[in-house]
Amino acid sequence: MIIARNDESRPTKGWYSELTRGGLPSIGFANQGIKERHYHRKSYEVYLVVRGSSTIRVNQTTTTLHAGDVIVVEPGELHTFQDNTSNYFHFVLHCPPTVNDKVVVP
Repeated sequence: MIIARNDESRPTKGWYSELTRGGLPSIGFANQGIKERHYHRKSYEVYLVVRGSSTIRVNQTTTTLHAGDVIVVEPGELHTFQDNTSNYFHFVLHCPPTVNDKVVVP
């Protein structure tokens, strides 16, 4: 068993590096989405909204996510967060974990 704890010593955004193991996705957390248009070459990005709401744009579609929602952004899909509530929090999985997979689009 492996446990990663999110406590006050952690930043408000980051990755659970202690969970880095073969066969597991990269697992992160944040209290806001990245406001930067980008896509991933190989990784699926799975967002699990725990609290609050946010607005995300994937390709040409804008949608609002609420607590309990899950969205899967597929490799190659251009995406960015546009806004979020002050109480927003999500977990994010990169499947498979891939180094230098993110491509920023100006």
